[in-house]
Amino acid sequence: MYFAALLARTEDGWEASDTELDDVETLSDLADLAREATPDEDTVLVLIEQEDAWFGVVRVDGEEDPRIYVSDAAAAARSSYGEILLTDELLGRDPDDDVLAALDLDGTEDGESDEDDDDDDTEDGAGPTGSAESVPHGPVGDALILDDLGVSEKELRLMSTDAVTEIAESLGASETLETVR
Repeated sequence: MYFAALLARTEDGWEASDTELDDVETLSDLADLAREATPDEDTVLVLIEQEDAWFGVVRVDGEEDPRIYVSDAAAAARSSYGEILLTDELLGRDPDDDVLAALDLDGTEDGESDEDDDDDDTEDGAGPTGSAESVPHGPVGDALILDDLGVSEKELRLMSTDAVTEIAESLGASETLETVR
């Protein structure tokens, strides 16, 4: 089960809104959605969690590029919402690598060898292009994403099953978040 919410920091404190991610296909779409949550260029946090599997934080400060933290990239890679956050840049891979891996260079599909005919999908569900090796188990992204808001890197990395609630508590926004849960 997924939960996603926007927390916008205003001069009056944090404002929360429930958000649907069904129409969001890219990180750019998600950043635009966050920017629409506040008329000013205030800080907006998009908090996403899949129960007992992973959580992600996207921080948008005005027109700056979004900052991202994902608690477990491999778990998020198996999720359509997680895939939005796991950009090539975040994972440190060249976007052209997937294109080259998918080319039929040796007469087999997707660049696989003849011996691997039965093993075209990886165990972690990342698909046949070999990109699974570039999706690490564990956290990826900017672990200092909430540091100036009172959540240290260490605290963020220790959060697990109820991270969205823990983040909201640390920000002093737990009651606000509960109104949209």
